[in-house]
Amino acid sequence: MNEALILALVFAVLLFAGVPIAFAIGLAAVTGLMVSLDPSAATTVVAQRMAGGLNSFALLAIPFFILSGDLMNRGGIARRLIDFAKVIVGRLPGGLAYVNILANMLFGSISGSAVAAAAANGGFMAPLMKREGYDPEYSASVNISSAVTGLLIPPSNIMVVYSLASGGVSIAALFIAGYVPGLLLGLALMVVAGIIAKKRNYPVGEKTEFRVALDIFFAAIPAMLLVAIVMGGIIQGWFTPTEASAIAVLYTFALSVLVYREVKWSELPELFTRSAATTAIVLLLVATSTGMSWVMSSANIPQTISAALLAMSENKEVLLLIINGLLLVVGMFMDMTPAVLIFTPIFLPVMAKLGMDPIHFGIVMIFNLCIGLCTPPVGSVLFVGCGVGGTTIAKVWRPLLPFFFAMVLVLIAVTYWPALSLALPRALGF
Repeated sequence: MNEALILALVFAVLLFAGVPIAFAIGLAAVTGLMVSLDPSAATTVVAQRMAGGLNSFALLAIPFFILSGDLMNRGGIARRLIDFAKVIVGRLPGGLAYVNILANMLFGSISGSAVAAAAANGGFMAPLMKREGYDPEYSASVNISSAVTGLLIPPSNIMVVYSLASGGVSIAALFIAGYVPGLLLGLALMVVAGIIAKKRNYPVGEKTEFRVALDIFFAAIPAMLLVAIVMGGIIQGWFTPTEASAIAVLYTFALSVLVYREVKWSELPELFTRSAATTAIVLLLVATSTGMSWVMSSANIPQTISAALLAMSENKEVLLLIINGLLLVVGMFMDMTPAVLIFTPIFLPVMAKLGMDPIHFGIVMIFNLCIGLCTPPVGSVLFVGCGVGGTTIAKVWRPLLPFFFAMVLVLIAVTYWPALSLALPRALGF
């Protein structure tokens, strides 16, 4: 019990002191273990567990998908997807909001990064929406809330992390399970945008000539083909999700450098360096979170929390409500990667005892933490969306509320209707 108390206290103090979360997690793990071991032994054990946590073939997908996302972000793919979205939904009242949502769904499903989607699409859409008379705070709230759809619509790095934390849940099954919840989230945000557009009398987009629309469609096809190649190959069993991530890099490299030619050969070293830096940050979080998870397990913290939750209620619906509330709070203060690695071993055994499918629980957990990315004080998508939108968190939180409530409603539906997550992977034999 002393280990648990010291670990939680040190972690909380370091976090609120502004220490980077990866270092806060690692230092808290070492300090907590010092209760039962001397300092040198505690440091050695945590270091060994950190190295062991990275010894996973599935984790190779993360650097590949990060590099693929960076290539797409710089390769003009976002602009072509925005143009395509304008042809599809731009003629609706308040159509630019629909364009932003659809573009984020498309770009996020290709890149697997909410921050990249918010930066790429938001940077392009914000000035465009401002010229058309949209409030900057409203534009930013649309971009922020819809950027996270790409974490549910595969491929998604965080699903790879959950697979690791859960002990080997099928990554392919998780990918397929995310489609319906991700699409439902996008549709719910469009409904909110439509209601607001009608109330504020936002303009209708200009009609696109048929020949121009055809050119835009054909220009966007190569980008959208990536999803068909990656997911089609996984579903058909041609390659694993990790192998699919490497194929995604090859395809996006060819598209950005050779076809669209928007990434110059001279820019590649800087692009590779940035991708490597992002990968290092993510994998350091994975390593330190794995070390903390081991320390927590050795102190019987997951078992204690599980027993406490089951003592409160053995009703699955009630416990899901409690866990959803806890995860929403966790998402406000912690990034997705450490949250998944730390809390999956705590909550998943409880719900597994009550008969919940681990794939379903994974989607629910990821959905919760997606909402956290849009909320202060540490929501990364919130900060990026405000930055590219030219506004502040103080101004954007009120316009963001209707979209936040829509996200929570879809989360409740996904939580209590397992078929939304499980029907598609089961139909495809996963």
